[in-house]
Parts: sequence; C-alpha cells; structure tokens
Amino acid sequence: MAMNNMMMEDETVNWDDYMTQEDEWDREGLLDPAWERQQKKTFTAWCNSHLRKGKVQIENIEEDFTNGLKLMLLLEVISGERLPKPERGRMRFHRIANVNKALEFIQRKGVKLISIGAEEIVDGNLKMTLGMIWTIILRFAIQDISVEEMSAKEGLLLWCQRKTAPYKNVNVQNFHISFKDGLAFCALIHRHRPDLIDYNSLKKDDPVHNLNTAFDVAEKYLDIPRMLDAEDIYNSPKPDEKSIMTYVSSYYHAFSGAQQAETAAGRICKVLRVNQDNERLMEEYEKLSTDLLEWIKRTTPWLENRTTDNTLPGVQKKLQEFREYRRHHKPPRVEEKGKLETNFNTLQTKLRVSNRPAYLPTEGKMVSDIAKAWRGLELAEKGFEEWLLAEMRRLERLDHLAQKFKHKCNIHEEWSTGKEQMLAERDFKDCQLHELKALIRKHEAFESDLAAHQERVEQIAGIAQELNDLYYHDVDAVNNRCQKICDQWDTLGTLTTRRRAALTEAEKVLDRLDYLHLEFAKKAAPFNNWMDGAREDLQDMFIVHTVEEIMGLIDAHETFKMTLGEADKEYNNIIQLINETQRIASQYNVPSALNNPYTSLTSKDITSKWADVKNLVPQRDKALRDELDKQQAHERLRRQFAQKANVVGPWIERQMEAIATLGTQITGTLEDQLRKLRQYEQAVTQYKPNMNELETYNQACQEAYIFENRHSQYTMETIRVGWEQLMTAIARNINEIENQILTRDAKGITEEQLTEFRASFNHFDKDRTLQLEPRAFRACLVSLGYNIREDKVGDQEFARIMTIVDPNNAGYVTFQAFVDFMTREMTDTDTADQVMSSFKVLAGGKPFITAEELRRELPPDQAEYCITRMAAYRGPDAVPGAFDYMSFSSSLYGESNL
Repeated sequence: MAMNNMMMEDETVNWDDYMTQEDEWDREGLLDPAWERQQKKTFTAWCNSHLRKGKVQIENIEEDFTNGLKLMLLLEVISGERLPKPERGRMRFHRIANVNKALEFIQRKGVKLISIGAEEIVDGNLKMTLGMIWTIILRFAIQDISVEEMSAKEGLLLWCQRKTAPYKNVNVQNFHISFKDGLAFCALIHRHRPDLIDYNSLKKDDPVHNLNTAFDVAEKYLDIPRMLDAEDIYNSPKPDEKSIMTYVSSYYHAFSGAQQAETAAGRICKVLRVNQDNERLMEEYEKLSTDLLEWIKRTTPWLENRTTDNTLPGVQKKLQEFREYRRHHKPPRVEEKGKLETNFNTLQTKLRVSNRPAYLPTEGKMVSDIAKAWRGLELAEKGFEEWLLAEMRRLERLDHLAQKFKHKCNIHEEWSTGKEQMLAERDFKDCQLHELKALIRKHEAFESDLAAHQERVEQIAGIAQELNDLYYHDVDAVNNRCQKICDQWDTLGTLTTRRRAALTEAEKVLDRLDYLHLEFAKKAAPFNNWMDGAREDLQDMFIVHTVEEIMGLIDAHETFKMTLGEADKEYNNIIQLINETQRIASQYNVPSALNNPYTSLTSKDITSKWADVKNLVPQRDKALRDELDKQQAHERLRRQFAQKANVVGPWIERQMEAIATLGTQITGTLEDQLRKLRQYEQAVTQYKPNMNELETYNQACQEAYIFENRHSQYTMETIRVGWEQLMTAIARNINEIENQILTRDAKGITEEQLTEFRASFNHFDKDRTLQLEPRAFRACLVSLGYNIREDKVGDQEFARIMTIVDPNNAGYVTFQAFVDFMTREMTDTDTADQVMSSFKVLAGGKPFITAEELRRELPPDQAEYCITRMAAYRGPDAVPGAFDYMSFSSSLYGESNL
C-alpha cells in the first residue's frame, strides 16, 4: 500500500520551465466551480478526441478513469507506444495497479507528478483527475510546441500573437481575457482557412456569436471537438487558462499540417527559384558572350586597317574616331566582359553550392575563348594606336614644314615689299647733311638687315628641299615660290651696292655745314636750359617765416648775379656760330643750311630769353628787400610777446605752488584762514592787467600770421590754462574753508578738532594733492585714535568706511570726504527714526498726519514743503487728507523713493 500513498516525482528530468511551474497541482485553485466545470468539459472533450481512435469514449471524467484501462489506452493513443499489459481484475488493487502503470509511464516521459497518487484517481477524486489530465495535456499536446526556442506556453502564446497580428480588435496577451470575445479564435481560423469565416462581418460586442462561430467551424471543418462553452467563457470574469490553452493547442496541431505543407511548398519554390536563377544566368551568359564576340569580330578589321589619304586632317579624323571608340564604344564592352566573367563565376558558385553540375558554355564561348579574342582586340588596338600616332607625327612634321615654309616666305615677302623702289630713289640730292647721314645710317641698317635676311632665304630653300624629299603633296607650288624669292634676292644685292656709292659721294659736300649746326646745338641747348632755370628762379614765389630764411634767399641771389659775366661770354660765342653758318649758306647757295637738324632753337630764342634774364634780376632784388623788412617787423613782435610771457608764465607757476601749500601753512581760526585766502585772491586778481597786455601782444602776432615763437616756451593757450587753474585752486581752497565752517557750526565740532583733522590729513598727504590713497587714509584714521584691527575683521570694517568716503570707487579720499566722515563719527547726527518720532509727536501718536496739523505745528514755508512732498497715507485707518510721514522721513535720508 506504500505505492498507493507515494508521490511520484522525477528529480532528474526538467523538460520545461513552465511544466515545472504547473507540476504542483493548485488545490485551492480548483475550488472555483466555474473553472472546474470548464476544465471538466474541456478535458473530457480533449480525451474523447484521442480515444475515438480506439473507438472508446468517456462520459464522466472522474469515474471512467478509475479502473485505469481507458487511461492506459489514452496514453497509448497519444504517445504511439505500447504500455504494459493491464490487469483484468475488478478488485481495487487491480485498478490501482493499472493506474500506477499509467502514472509510471507518464513519469518515464519526464513528467513530475506532485500530490497525484493512484488511490485518488481510483477513488474518483475530480480535482486530482483533472490535475493528471492537465499534466498529460501539457506533456503530449503542448510541450512539443516550440517557437523561437521559447517554453511551451510562451511559444504557443507567440504563435497566437503572430497569427492574429494583422487582425483588428485582436490583441493576444494571455490565455484567458484575450480570448473572451471569440475574435482571437476566429482570427486563427481565418488566418489558415479564410474560406471558412467572413472575419469582417464579426463584431467585438457580440462575443457569444463569435465564440460559437469559431467552435462550430472548428468542429465541422477542422475536426476539433467542441471543448468549450461560449456562455461559460463569456460569463466568467476570467476564463480558465488551462481550458483555453488545451483548446488552442488543438488549433495549433490542426494547422501544423498546413504549416508543413506551406514549408514544403516554400522549399520547392526555393529550389525552383535557384534553378530559374541559374538558367537566367546561363541564358544571359550565352547572350552576352555571343554579342561580345560578334562586336570583337566586327571591330578588329577596323583596327587593322592602315590606309590613309596622306593628309593630317584625314589622320586626325581617324584619331578622333579611335578616341570615340575608346571613350564611348569600348567602355560598355569592358563592363560587359567584366559582367560576363562575374556572372560566370557567380553561376558556377551557385551551381556548386546547390549541388548541381558545373555549367559548360557553347563551344567557342568559354571564358578563355572570350579572353583570347579580347587579347587579339587589344593587340590590334595597340597596333592601330601606334600606327596612328606615328602617322600623326609624320604628317604633323610635313604640315609643320609646310606651315613654316609659308610663314618664312610671308615674312620675307612682306619685308622685301618696296625695297627695290627704295634702293632706286635719288632722295639724297636735295637733303641736308643730317638727313644725308640719316640716309647713310638707314642704308647701313638696311645692309645689316639684308645680311640678316640671308639666313632666312637659305632656310626657305632648305625647307623647300626637305618638302621635296618627303614627297609633300603640293611640292610644285613650294618650288615656284622658292625660285621667285631667290631671283628677287639677287636683284636687291645689286641695287644696294649702287646706292651705297652715291650716298658716300654726297656726304662730303654737307659735312662742313653739319659741323657748324652740331656746335650750335651743343652750346645752345645747355645755355637755353640755364636761362630757363634762371628765369624760373627769378620768378619763383617764396614763403618765409624768419629773418634767417630771407637772408638765405638774398645770399643765394647775390651768388647768382656773380655768374652773369660768364653767361654773357657764352651768349656771344653762340651768336658767332650763327653768323658763320649764315655766311657759308650764302656763299655756297645751300638754302637748307639755315635749318639746323640737331635742335629746334633759333638765334631769336636765345636773344629773347637773355634779355628777359637781364630784366628779371633787378625785380628780384626789390622783392627780397621788401620781404626782409617784413620779417624784421615780425621778429620784433615775437620778442615783445616772449618778453612778457617769460614773466607772466613763471609768476603763475609760483602762485600755483604757493596755493598748493597754503592750506597747510595758514594758522589761526577758520575765519582767519578764510580772510587770508580772500586777501590772497584779491592780490592775484590785481595781476589781471598783465594778462590783458599779453593778450594784446598775442593778437598782434596772430594778425601777422605768426604761429611759432622760439624765444619763449609759453604760448597764450598754456598761460590761459595756468591762470584758470590758479583761480580755480584759490576758489576751491576758499570753498573748503567755508565748508569746514559750516560743518563746525552745524555739527558742533571745535576749532581744535578741525585743526587736528587738517594736521593729520596734511601729514599723510605727502604730495599736497588734497587726496589720500586707501593705505594712507587708513594710517591717518589710526593716528586719530580710530581702532582698526590688523586682521580680517579690521579689513571688513575699513572696506565699509571706504564705501562711505569713496562711494564712486575713485581710489582716493578727498579732504572734504575725510572731514565729513570724522564729523559723523564724533557728533550726534539726526536720523530718519528721530524725524519719524518727531512727526509722531506732532500727529498725536497716529501713523499719519494731516495738513491742518502740519500748518499748526510748523512754520508756513516748511509746512507747505511737507504737504507738497508727502505721499498720501494708505493704511486701513486713513482719513481724508492723511499724509504718510514715515516714507517722507525715510526719503529725507535717502532710504526710500517717494
């Protein structure tokens, strides 16, 4: 009986994580009557779907498996294996033995049976029976479902999700709620058999109809028994997951055959596609190879043709055709050849990978045949290109020679045009000597040019000979032109010799006259330039500012006048040359002798300019003397201003130095100091006439346009600035004393305290600038007994003081700021709080005050001042005409904005 109580468990087999989770039968879960009813109906239908193969059915699942016979038959049907021979007895132990054989078979299949024993099955325990059947369903109906290596449950769920993904209103996330409206069942059927269900006619809000439609179609056409009840699923808040999974697994197994057929069809299509692709590549190879070989056959004879019209344009045309072939005709063929080889290699690889025999092209179309034909094409192409280039070089050489011949002939013929007529002229008979010499030089240049052209004529003849040797097509025209040039060349040589003799004979006649003309030109040109410069200098405008400058001009003029004697001698020599030339022209009757070819100057030009020079000299003397008088008058004005400025300037500087130290030297009461400063101011003011006199001198200098004065370092501007600074410094000192008196009287500072403040300030004001830098100011405060510690706290205190005495961050403390600070530190000053308290007294303790109270308690002008400036009181206890005296008091000390 121990076997009857044991729990079967296989600790060595763990065939699925989900199975492990479901092995422990949830007894509490089976207490739900609805789930128990759904499972009983579903599991019964599932068992009958397999038992019918053995022509057996069960009616009551908890009773029909108690003897173990139908249970063993069920396992044989679903596993396809034979179980041990069952016990045929009717006793209880016979039944337990049969059930144990079934349970042992299940255990051998790797299933762990926890809390399920044979006695409970034999006793008809519905809960344990349903748990056993669910374990069998998991093992034999769901375990083998595998999608992307997931567990059985997850794989079945993924299968459902993929199959129903395209359908609207279907979202399978589990095996209970997701199937409650029936659309998921209908979608699974429609996905595999769209002819059985019109899915678009289904409605999500009619779940019972949808469920019955799926169950009826599955039972009628798919041989899946009706395992579920539509009303039970719809009425259940959460349908039983195991029942849904069992029923859905039947769908999976029912459609697995279709899946296998689909896989088989895919495999066949894949094989056929590979075969079709291979055949396409074979056909493409045959077509490409045929086309390429035919093109090579057509192109090779054209590349082997070596005929030409023996002209450069004809060969250039062939070269252009060859370039077109290289650029446009051959590149596509190169691509075809590469594609052909690539396709062939790809085809052979595909055939080898798919276990098919290698492809053998048609005879003569092997890759090696095509490569051989291509090499022949490229060899012909290379020979054709080399021939074209050689022919181009030959014809270019011929064309170059022909062009060169024409070019040199054109140059020679252009040069020789008119040369015979020029050599035959008698133009030297009536010309002057310089013209004759020019003609001789021109003839000599022509002779040099003629000799230089000798080489060109020889080159023309040589090129003509080379064109004859190279069989130039238009050689007759070349020979005729060359002969004409050679004959003309001989004629030019004869005429050149004759003209040379005639020019030499005429040269001797005009040589003497030419000498005289040349001497005149040599002397007249520099003398004329000297006279032009002298006239320019004598008439030159001058601007001077000093006596020294005008004296320099006078000295230079005197030096110039000393050269006039030599200039007069040169003038007489030039006139003598002119007279002799006129005599020879008259004696030998040479009219052209009076025209000097070397210069455009005439005797009239020289005589007229020499007379101008003589007249301009006295005029220049007078102008220089007048300017000397003017500059001497200017010098007197400069000295007059400088003499006065050199007195006034130093006097102002001394007064500035005195006023800088006056504040530290004056003793006595503040009133005494103020009286002395005003006396000093009156004394300085009495010096004003000296400034007025200096202004008069300065005005005279400006009217004479005198802007520089080397006799004084002072200008009127610097003296004016100094005078203004002096008067300002005096006024500032007077103002400081007056402010100190006001401070003393207002704050109750004693005379001795102010004297001490001034003495301390002056002690640290080393430069007498009436300013102290921060460090000197700190030392000054310490000297007056102000306690400033030498630590961080002391630095913070000093920084606070600096914000008071130097609010603008100027970097220094003035004497007045220093006195104001010390006054505030040593006297009891009014504050905004004190003023507020005073107003509160006048207002009788109220937080506001009225105009009547102000006029009653204050003088009229001060009462009106307050009324016009006080803001209205806005408090809850305000009365008409109430004023806010608190904000007004704060504003008096800068603590508020009215």
